Amino acid sequence: MLPYYYTIKQDGTYEIEIKKSRFICSLYRIKDEDHAKEIIAAVKKEHWKANHNCSAYCLGERQEIQRSSDDGEPSGTAGVPMLEVLKVKELKDVLAVVTRYFGGTKLGAGGLIRAYSSSVSESLEHIGLVKGMLQQEIIITTDYPNHGKLKFFLQQENITLLDTQFTDKVMLTIMIDEEETTEVQAKIVNLLSNQCDISIGDVRYIEKDI
Repeated sequence: MLPYYYTIKQDGTYEIEIKKSRFICSLYRIKDEDHAKEIIAAVKKEHWKANHNCSAYCLGERQEIQRSSDDGEPSGTAGVPMLEVLKVKELKDVLAVVTRYFGGTKLGAGGLIRAYSSSVSESLEHIGLVKGMLQQEIIITTDYPNHGKLKFFLQQENITLLDTQFTDKVMLTIMIDEEETTEVQAKIVNLLSNQCDISIGDVRYIEKDI
């Protein structure tokens, strides 16, 4: 598993206008190629009156699968520039579909390349990206009087608090980098004077805005 990855924060759509042509970029998180093809077909059905529905996507931990389509635009002026934006941003499992409604003014090859790449890059900026970090789950169980002290410590250390459960005791689930597991456990035991139970959970990805 990769120590980290980048992807979009959520699915979303953003529109820009260039010389009266509308460029509507729709971004999606995708699971596999079939999922990508289903979404592309759905966008084409929704925007059936559009002149073009160009697409590009990257799949896999290291972008092993890369696909692009110009959908009728001159070869290399739409899909490839869109794909390059996704590749440069190192995004995984992301699909971009740019729908173009022609405004009457031809943009030329260079203009099309800039328009399609700008449509994707501006949409990524508008929707936002996240970084998925591979982290270790740690569950801390302690008495109520220790809750405030522990919560303040987590805030000071910038440690992700994933969940808090209140029963006869307080159980906090936190996420930390794997290599910090021993150190953080020692700090918590010392902070709470050993008045706590600590167990190790799963290793999984936690996403944070970037």
